[in-house]
This record gives sequence, structure tokens and C-alpha cells, in this order.
Amino acid sequence: MSATVWEVTIAVLLAVLAFDLALAVIRRNKETSIKEATAWTVFYVSAAIAFGYSLGVWNTTQARNEFFAGWITEYSLSIDNLFIFILILARFKIDKTKQQLVLLVGIIMALILRGIFIALGSAAISRYTWIFFIFGAFLLYTAFKLINESGEKEWKEGKLIGWFRKKGASPLTIVLVAIAVTDLIFALDSIPAIFGLTKDPYIVFTANAFALMGLRQLYFLIGGLMSRLIYLTKGLSIVLGFIGIKLIIEAFHGVGIHDLFGLHIPEISLPFSLTFIIGTLTITAIASLVVSSKSKVAE
Repeated sequence: MSATVWEVTIAVLLAVLAFDLALAVIRRNKETSIKEATAWTVFYVSAAIAFGYSLGVWNTTQARNEFFAGWITEYSLSIDNLFIFILILARFKIDKTKQQLVLLVGIIMALILRGIFIALGSAAISRYTWIFFIFGAFLLYTAFKLINESGEKEWKEGKLIGWFRKKGASPLTIVLVAIAVTDLIFALDSIPAIFGLTKDPYIVFTANAFALMGLRQLYFLIGGLMSRLIYLTKGLSIVLGFIGIKLIIEAFHGVGIHDLFGLHIPEISLPFSLTFIIGTLTITAIASLVVSSKSKVAE
């Protein structure tokens, strides 16, 4: 992607963040309503869809498909991460009127950290094809851990948070640090996952940006719905496992190995990947809502 495209994209992103931050500061003592959260969520989702389709016009159909596959994957992973954000904000008893600003600042920090991760990841894969073996193995390990999780999600304070507590930091400061550290940990699986769908750093960055920017309003919109998405983690583990396998297959082809034990190693196409991801997450969401609804009625 040209330098001009990068400059325009970053300029628009900064303008949107500046407007969002100003609005959050102005409304810092007001609680976010469902109506407001819905409007902003629709805005960010519509903006992502419009941007994705525009890629097919001024770039290529391949770029458009890669963006949608990456954005849907990142958005779904971000929704799963909302469970932890809810626990953090509840643990430190952050007032609902302050949550809007806290989440926005946390997302800005997350964008900066992920930008650094994307730059490092892009530089690594451009020089070392074999790194896909590491990315793929890590995603398979993450998928295995997720699918074997039982019970509700938990958030435990690390040594860094404990250090801030001892220094007498305010709850707001501690929460911002906790959200930043948590997102950094989440990025360890989300960044390799999207590199399994596209190698273009521009698409990786924009998919992450659109997923993160819409996350704050989604927090207020579906906070009460989170407990009903009981199979979301399982669905995400399947998606991460699938992308992990895709990365390992691409790694074999990248190092010139096209056959293994006398069998040809197939290539997984992007259209198939996009269909698999959407299908898995749709089935997961429907199954979660149906089963949780039946459980609620039974109670």
C-alpha cells in the first residue's frame, strides 16, 4: 500500500479518535444509554462494511475479502475479551459515568500497542517464512486451551497491578494499566491469527482498528448479553485452530514443501476461510442464545 494511502488512513483515524475523545470528555459525567450505544455500534459496523467494500473498488477483490475475514475474526475475539473488561471495571467499581472515557483511553493504548506488534510481525514474516510454523503452533495451543476452558472467565491481578496498588495509584490509573496489559496479552493470539488470513500490514492494521474502535460502544450495548454467549469461546477456539492449521500449511509451501508422506498438502483458499469463520461464529452465536434461553425458561 502506498505511503499516501497510509497517511490518509491514519489522518482519518486520528480525526475520529479526537472527536470521540472530545465527546467522551464532554459527556464524562453522563451514563451511556442503550440508544446511544446502539447508534454508535451501527455507525462503526457500517463504517467497517463500507470500507471493506470500497477496498474492492480502489484496490482488489482479494483485499476486500482479506479485510472482512480479518475484521470479523478480530471483532469476534474482541467480543470475547469484553468478558475480561467487564470483570476489571466491576472489580475496581468504576462508576458507569466514567466507563466511557476509561474504555476509550484503553482502546487508544491498545491501538498503539497493536500497531507496534503489527509492524514487528510484518517485518518478521517478510524475512522469515518459517515463522508461520511458530504462529500456527501457538494458535493451535491457544485453541486447545480455549476449548478446554470450563466455568466462567476470571481475571487475576498480576504483579504489575499489585505494584501500582502499593504505590497508591488511583483506581482509574490501575484500570487503564490493567486494560492495556490485558489487551497486550490478547494481541499475542489475535495478531498471529489475522496474519494467517492476510500478509498485508495495511489490512491487518485497518481490520484491528475497526474492530477496536467499535468495541467501546459494544460494551454498553451487549454487556447484559455476554453471559448468554456461552459457546462463543468454543467457537473462537475452532476458528483459531483452523487459522493455525492454515498458517502451518502456508509455512510448508513457503519453505518449498508441497508434499508430506507422499500426500499433497492442499492450500486453503480465502473464500473458504471467510465462509468457515462466518459459519462457525454464526452457529456458535445461535446455539448459545437458544441453549441459554431454554435454561432461563427452565429456571
